[in-house]
Amino acid sequence: MTTSSLPARAGRRCHAVLNPLHSALYFAPDLARELAPYGIEDPTAVYLAGRAAPLGRVGPGVVTAVFHSFHHDLVARHLPAVWELASPGTVVAARLRAADSMLRRLLGDKAVESGEMTEAARLALRAAEGCVRPGRPLYAAHADLPVPDAPHLALWHAATLLREHRGDGHLAVLQHAGLDPLEALVSHTASGHGMSPKWVLATRGWHRRDWDAARERLRGRGLLDAAGEPTEAGTALRKELEAETDRLDAAPYEHLGASGTARLTELCGAFTTAAVGAGAFPPDAFGRG
Repeated sequence: MTTSSLPARAGRRCHAVLNPLHSALYFAPDLARELAPYGIEDPTAVYLAGRAAPLGRVGPGVVTAVFHSFHHDLVARHLPAVWELASPGTVVAARLRAADSMLRRLLGDKAVESGEMTEAARLALRAAEGCVRPGRPLYAAHADLPVPDAPHLALWHAATLLREHRGDGHLAVLQHAGLDPLEALVSHTASGHGMSPKWVLATRGWHRRDWDAARERLRGRGLLDAAGEPTEAGTALRKELEAETDRLDAAPYEHLGASGTARLTELCGAFTTAAVGAGAFPPDAFGRG
């Protein structure tokens, strides 16, 4: 067993403030506005194309596998057809323009052009040097993209690399725990940290009956109680999942070091706080409601 030079959960805390800088794009109007001229207007098509474009002209099977939480029929409704409207390269370019307009709108030009932004980008890119490609398909696809020159876009790119690197590892942990995609979503929401059922059902292609069936399976495993709350075993499993995900995701933050990770967390914490305060996420997107 290897020992870490970082304080406990330092990487997780850094991820918690880096990830929103990437994922806010999926809740913002900017990407849809950039893709609308190509005829990509359905919100699900916008999301699928925007996130999958670095993989190339892939079909629904690949995207269902690497995204994990989407119903395959929903993915197949939009892929590969969306690539007939805009090539993956076109979508990647549109996505970067959308990230630019989103960050300027949420943070303001002063923050975007600040020394703190340049420092955060440098630290995040340094952390991303510690990521690994094998077994990490979404990270590996993004790692083949060039690093943007502008510091705020370089930070967004690095946040994307770090997010997908952690996400790829997390999916392996879920598989090992025997949780299918919807069981993983239900248990995460029950813990108070996941997306709300309303948002999952509206965006992932699942029906309420699917959600209820997943809850019953989790009850059968003793992970949820009759009211749908996590049992002691369910709470312990969620802690184990996060701890193992942390272990698989330690390399980038070990590479950056304790002081660099702490500074990156401080800088991005300020940016994320500002973005959330500016309305980066809908108020009902997360939680048990």
